[in-house]
Amino acid sequence: MLEKKYRFHSRGGVRYVYQKGKTIRKPKMSLVFTDNTRGFTRVAVVVSKKVDKSAVGRNKIRRRVYEAIRLNFDDLPKKRDYIFVIYNKNMAKISFQELEKELGELVSESMV
Repeated sequence: MLEKKYRFHSRGGVRYVYQKGKTIRKPKMSLVFTDNTRGFTRVAVVVSKKVDKSAVGRNKIRRRVYEAIRLNFDDLPKKRDYIFVIYNKNMAKISFQELEKELGELVSESMV
């Protein structure tokens, strides 16, 4: 799991990113991002109930995404807030390498 410091702690921060941030959409997930003034990167993963009605299933997807982010955290630009929104059921079944690739594509598009 990602360190607590690098995660969102309230809905206010998430709401701010949704309102002021830019969005990049892909077939399986989207990325909402904006710059912050905190001096470090924060990350959130949102998995809709439409993806899986079971909390166990949603949490499994969330944990896999957080692990992929943790392993590649140094590649993320600093001083940014990221919210990864998962909206495809297949995210629970894809390989971990493919998941890392999808996340990397979204982050690289956000740097342009």
